[in-house]
Amino acid sequence: MTFQPVVVRKVERAAKDIVEVLGKLGVSTVHEAMGRVGLAKNYMRPVWQGAEASGSAITVLAQPGDNWMIHVAAEQCQPGDMMVVACAADNEDGMFGELLATSLKARGVTGLIIDAGCRDVKAIREMGFPVWSRAISAKGTVKATLGAVNIPVVCAGAAVNPGDVVVADEDGVVFVPRADAATVLKSAQTRLANEDEKRERLGKGELGLDMYKMREGLEKAGLRYIDSLDDLKK
Repeated sequence: MTFQPVVVRKVERAAKDIVEVLGKLGVSTVHEAMGRVGLAKNYMRPVWQGAEASGSAITVLAQPGDNWMIHVAAEQCQPGDMMVVACAADNEDGMFGELLATSLKARGVTGLIIDAGCRDVKAIREMGFPVWSRAISAKGTVKATLGAVNIPVVCAGAAVNPGDVVVADEDGVVFVPRADAATVLKSAQTRLANEDEKRERLGKGELGLDMYKMREGLEKAGLRYIDSLDDLKK
């Protein structure tokens, strides 16, 4: 990946109410509403159970084993932002820890997505700062090589632009293009209402086989119902 060592200071963000509601809807619903795109690779996991967050992306391209640009990016963060850190090469070093979490939380940052390692997990959990990382590693890092802040990046296989909406919970991480956020929100709310109806029907004992009218399709596909394996010999 080629880049210029720059910090872009002006970032357009989606409306805060849209970001907050998308966060409440959750990763799975948003991902489905968006046409099953934008999902980070499933090795990105919350470093503590129960974490959930949403925000506007402040993007960082960092060098492997070097967290210099995370410190630089902290200055560009506003309340309601989430920092999204991509690496120029695969890395699992502990590039983020308690002190950086303390700094970001003080600036109103809602969480961090980092395609590298995180450490000081106990302290980060106790302060309630949500982090999703590729790995947990105590290995320290340096501050020696420039990267960039607020440029387009690829984080855990997903394309992310500054200002895109980030939704993260125990199901994973999904990135919503800023320009599509309002449309995705409407689709997600429609999907949720539809799921509420299905949930009620399933809760009353109705089978998915009947609710989704699967039986005819299963028969056409060749599924047979038999009473015992002996019937296969007939």
